[in-house]
Amino acid sequence: MPNAPAAAQALAVLRLLARHTAPVPAAAIARDLDLPRSSVYHLLAVLRREGFVVHLPEERRWGLGVAAFELGSAYSRQAPLARVARPLLARLVDATTHNAHLAVLHGRDVLYVIEERAPGRPPLVTDVGVRLPATLTASGLAMLAALPPAQVRALFPSRDAFVQRHGVGPGSLPALRRELAEVRRAGFAAEDGSVTPDFASVASAVLDHSGHPVAGVAVTFPAAEVDGHERAAIARQVTRVAGELSRRIGGRSTAGTLASGTVP
Repeated sequence: MPNAPAAAQALAVLRLLARHTAPVPAAAIARDLDLPRSSVYHLLAVLRREGFVVHLPEERRWGLGVAAFELGSAYSRQAPLARVARPLLARLVDATTHNAHLAVLHGRDVLYVIEERAPGRPPLVTDVGVRLPATLTASGLAMLAALPPAQVRALFPSRDAFVQRHGVGPGSLPALRRELAEVRRAGFAAEDGSVTPDFASVASAVLDHSGHPVAGVAVTFPAAEVDGHERAAIARQVTRVAGELSRRIGGRSTAGTLASGTVP
């Protein structure tokens, strides 16, 4: 495909602009992408014509255009992550006979975007739209374990940043570090009674192409009904589904990233 390299370079320009909080000079774009300036100016001219970038002549810088915003808005409207995840979660429910859900990280909280309920199982507090402290949930711990150490420290700078329910859950950064180290060691996250007494959960993170956690897949079950052997089996199912969802969105293998992670 003769235009494939140019398309890849145009996408690289857009990704670079998206990583910056302010417009960027063309020279910096050329330097960071290791491209000739003439090629960068050609790419910027095409992207400007299509509305994906804007030129700020007074500042001699380039920023994202309205078309890029519209593309991001369309992504939100279509909710592709949820659409891709739903059938996988339905199969997870069939395989485990317990409730499954998908959550995303929102600051220090998790926001639940899907709940697939198993027949005959009671509703949980993890309904769609509910927010819970990330440090108390298996989904939150799975995603936090995949974040860079500096980002975890920024999210939890002091004891005041920690919230507990029912008197359980990490109350300090050192305690959270220990929990995240265990998540990386095991390859999945677990909680028992931190969210709801007598219920436990296991979870695994869904990672994008850069290794960033975009969601957490979890299964919740009555703690007294599921022994250690069964929990391990459920954890394998959850990790497999998270890995498949990561693959479908062009992301990385969850287990491999957690296993090689560093303790924040």
